[in-house]
Amino acid sequence: METKRLNLVDMAWLNVETEHAPMQVGGLLTFQIPDGAPKDLPRRIVEHYHQFPQAFSPWNHRLRSGALRTVAPEWELLDEIDVEYHFRHSALPAPGGERELGELASRLHSHPLDFRHPPWEAHLIEGLEGNRFAIYIKLHHSLIDGVAGMRQLAKALADDPNDTERPPFWALPPKKRRKRSPDEARPGMYRAVAELMGGAAEQVGSLPGFARVVRSMLKSARSETGTAGLPFSSASSILNSRIQSQRRYATQLYSLAEFRSLAQNAGVTVNDIVLTICGGSLRRYLREIGELPDRPLTAGIPVSVRPADDQEAGNALTFIVANLATDIESTAERLQAVASSTRRAKNELSKLSAAAITQYTVALMAPYVLSLVTGMGGRTRPVFNVTVSNVPGPEGPLYIHGAEMEAFYPTSLVTHGQALNITVHGYADTLGFGFIGCRETLPSMQRLAVYAGETLDELRETYGDRDGGKKDDAAGEPKAASSKKSTAKRRKQTTKSATD
Repeated sequence: METKRLNLVDMAWLNVETEHAPMQVGGLLTFQIPDGAPKDLPRRIVEHYHQFPQAFSPWNHRLRSGALRTVAPEWELLDEIDVEYHFRHSALPAPGGERELGELASRLHSHPLDFRHPPWEAHLIEGLEGNRFAIYIKLHHSLIDGVAGMRQLAKALADDPNDTERPPFWALPPKKRRKRSPDEARPGMYRAVAELMGGAAEQVGSLPGFARVVRSMLKSARSETGTAGLPFSSASSILNSRIQSQRRYATQLYSLAEFRSLAQNAGVTVNDIVLTICGGSLRRYLREIGELPDRPLTAGIPVSVRPADDQEAGNALTFIVANLATDIESTAERLQAVASSTRRAKNELSKLSAAAITQYTVALMAPYVLSLVTGMGGRTRPVFNVTVSNVPGPEGPLYIHGAEMEAFYPTSLVTHGQALNITVHGYADTLGFGFIGCRETLPSMQRLAVYAGETLDELRETYGDRDGGKKDDAAGEPKAASSKKSTAKRRKQTTKSATD
């Protein structure tokens, strides 16, 4: 059977997994069933998908058992998968509202994946009010990173509502399959040593550039005017404590066009708007529960270094650290502090070669990974306080058997020392926010979604267009979609989708 060795980053996701912290990411997709469609359309989709047992990379990767599993783990590449195990059919209890959907997604994301199978599963969830259904998917982070995973998932959705024969995502072959070298065909331990030796010269050559960036970061952090976030300079907070296994999940849906307008008016990026909303939400939430630190919180921001046409398995990510300016009361002033921080961090990262980026990523994440492996996560100073990811998505509407996808809400992972994760995913004219956190560590965590809407309102007051960029007066409040409202109109609203 063909095998494939995991790289060092992918191995790390395996090694840090614990009972309370499964390393899995995913998403919650909602769809509008069109008028005139069969009443049993969800069942028909499930039956159609179950006709495709053949799977391609990475969806056919199963962790190989044996003595080298923990030292040099390898994937076994299966020809077929147990498709009924991986793609499941579920239903919401009445009334099938956003709260019931959020509760189900919270429970599904709390359970770890079974490595006796390829580590992913998906659930088609029918019974969502407004003649809708949802698809929840989760996959282990060692299998693939979120950027590549979402690219592959989008390939299985059609841009034509009349396309009803498209295979599911696992049955779509990759565009390119790299021919394996003779060294890659050898046992895992030998291959690991050979790969390390082969890249040694490049790594050594990149050290001076890496050292210059580190010195620049330290100089900025020590200066009175330095606004860049620095690893391990973060305040201690409840966000960085120990966690338990159960999760709580909340979402928000916003207009991408509005975010672009706000960013343009403020002279910042869309991601700066996202970070400011996250910082404002955290400031309100932590102040409410009496846990707001005097020093500003920092965010670890994953940055994809994967080429646009690359959909290979594995991870191609690094991180920058940004100041969330949670110590600043004014939302407008907080935005400018965030923007200054991200500009400096991205500027420093741009100076690094590919090899130096690898070194930077290892230097940044090694202490974090080590704390998790040794059981010290949540007991030492955090590398950063919270992870905030912004994943780009398809720019046009997508369909599955004629049902239009109305929103994509990401789900991510939390760990000891990182009790909250905020991930944002773009789709068409929307940005879907997914807040995932430890149910026991963060009480009433769903309030974060409400406070995100309140922070956006403040940005609108300062940077909104004169004709009012506000899309919905009830931002942050649960609002069930009417079955009579078109999906296109619903996507343009600012509304909370699912809250547990």
